[in-house]
Amino acid sequence: MTKAPSPAAELHANTSVPFSQAHAMPKSLYTSPEFLALEQKHVFGHDWLCAGRADALPNPGDYLTMQIAGEPVIVLRDREGSLRAMSNVCRHRMSTLLQGRGNTRSIVCPYHAWTYNLDGSLRGAPAMAANESFCKDKIALPTIRCEVWQGWIMVSLNPDAPDLQETLKEVDALVGYLDMSSYRETFRESFRWRTNWKVLAENFMESYHLPVCHSGTIGGSVDLMKMTCPEGSPAFNYHFIVKNDTIPLSLAHPSNTRLVGDQRRLTWLLSIYPSLMITLTPGYFWYLCLTPDGPEHVNVLYGGGMSADWLADPQAEAHLKTVKALLDDVNIEDKGCVEKVYAGIEAGLSAPGPLSHLERPNFEFAQYLASRIPENASA
Repeated sequence: MTKAPSPAAELHANTSVPFSQAHAMPKSLYTSPEFLALEQKHVFGHDWLCAGRADALPNPGDYLTMQIAGEPVIVLRDREGSLRAMSNVCRHRMSTLLQGRGNTRSIVCPYHAWTYNLDGSLRGAPAMAANESFCKDKIALPTIRCEVWQGWIMVSLNPDAPDLQETLKEVDALVGYLDMSSYRETFRESFRWRTNWKVLAENFMESYHLPVCHSGTIGGSVDLMKMTCPEGSPAFNYHFIVKNDTIPLSLAHPSNTRLVGDQRRLTWLLSIYPSLMITLTPGYFWYLCLTPDGPEHVNVLYGGGMSADWLADPQAEAHLKTVKALLDDVNIEDKGCVEKVYAGIEAGLSAPGPLSHLERPNFEFAQYLASRIPENASA
């Protein structure tokens, strides 16, 4: 009996053809726990991941927690005002330390009260003086690479991850005129959906589904024939839409005289590999940060906000309320679509079909995964 190819081998076979002959990714890549283990090792444990927006941690002691490939991580602003990332595991008996988000003057272990400064150095440890091998000055929480790019907090477990600014310089060249770093986050939520993380990523990457899946919200603001899906890069893919006037908040503010022509109405959809998805308009932005939770669930950090021009508008609060309500409705529609896709992937009679020319980003995403996960890799 011929042995079935591994999911990694199926991925490489899927991406070995020209885009004009491309099909959706094989089902095993979405359902296999073994393939998810490869993703955690070669993708999430290797590349830069987004922890959210830098302006969400404005004050010394502000922190958030996250998991990267099973590794508990703290991201915080230290007393000098710099953002840093470190292990969220105590160096004593290995309890996790902080939970969720908040503000703290120091990091105190909830198990034995070992206490760390905001730079990760050990400040104190009760009842350790009798241990001759204990040296407080030699103990600190391991540091993790942390950089800010265009207002995004980016972290990586990989000490040799390529320079972030260099890796994403093509993004800066494309959308630098909008100055993402000047947009301010005004909302942030999290949720968990029953679908594979890649199904949601791919849903974001293509706007082919907008007229149907989003017929009740933004579907009428796009024309598939005016949609452009250029070739992306090894680090990201993108496409853009020329919006009509049905959603004024997606256009440049009337007071803005700097943006001209189509710059005033272009909506960019940027997929920064592996799991930061950004919709950027002259008026607002919103984003998703995706973390797999088993093959069949995805944890999502969902946030967004407004450009400086719209925030300065006297009616800013009403504008924010309007755009948040719209995006919430869009998310509800997306949830229905991506959970139906995963239900179909689990069906016995389903099979991946050919891709539209509007799904080039999906194929490039598969190529990215193949560039990270060796064809003969095993969990």
